[in-house]
Amino acid sequence: MSENPQPTSPEPRSVLVTGANRGIGRAIAERFVANGDKVATIVRSGGAPDGVLALTGDVTDTASVDAAFAEVEAQHGPVEVLVANAGVTRDGLLMRMSDDDFQQVLDVNLTGVFRCVRRASKGMIRLRRGRIVMIGSVVGLYGNAGQVNYTATKAGLVGMARSVTRELGGRGITANVVAPGFIETQMTAELPQDRQDAYLSSIPAGRFGAVDEIAAAVEFLASPAAGYISGAVLPVDGGLGMGH
Repeated sequence: MSENPQPTSPEPRSVLVTGANRGIGRAIAERFVANGDKVATIVRSGGAPDGVLALTGDVTDTASVDAAFAEVEAQHGPVEVLVANAGVTRDGLLMRMSDDDFQQVLDVNLTGVFRCVRRASKGMIRLRRGRIVMIGSVVGLYGNAGQVNYTATKAGLVGMARSVTRELGGRGITANVVAPGFIETQMTAELPQDRQDAYLSSIPAGRFGAVDEIAAAVEFLASPAAGYISGAVLPVDGGLGMGH
């Protein structure tokens, strides 16, 4: 018998990744599918990767979230891994930012995560196990001009994960934040070249990250090996936000 065998997940888990139709969310969902898990997503529009149960829903609406979770539970069983990834931006300088621009981002990126975490926790408490991974951002603690709304929501996820950890940590449930830096997605590809160059010069790794690197961090935090990690912020940012 080998010493210190690595814990494994013998049974496919019920995994829900919000916003898995593109970018980081899509890569995360594909990673769990490749691992043999039963994966679902809630998207407002657009398709999902092969092998992912796609449910049309709106994280800004509690009834919509509840209905989507009920469908996932019916088809895949209680959600054991929640990855709260769905997010929006409405960038603008503070003095020009409207109440609506602030509120829309808050309702998706922070209150939307709350709605999903609250609903997922019911099943996790009954199972006495669960993994909650929230997709934050390096700018949540680092700050970024023109993103007062977005950065406030991403900073808020840290407080949420830590409060959830204090409430549910004794029930085999963990809650953590993965904080990506600048990642190669369609959004970064559309930035003007001079802006891309400026961002690159501030990243110690000298490159943008890949969506698969975020997915790998999420996979780890959702694994049995990470059972003693909770309330943590895991930066995947090439060193950009060190110490923040």
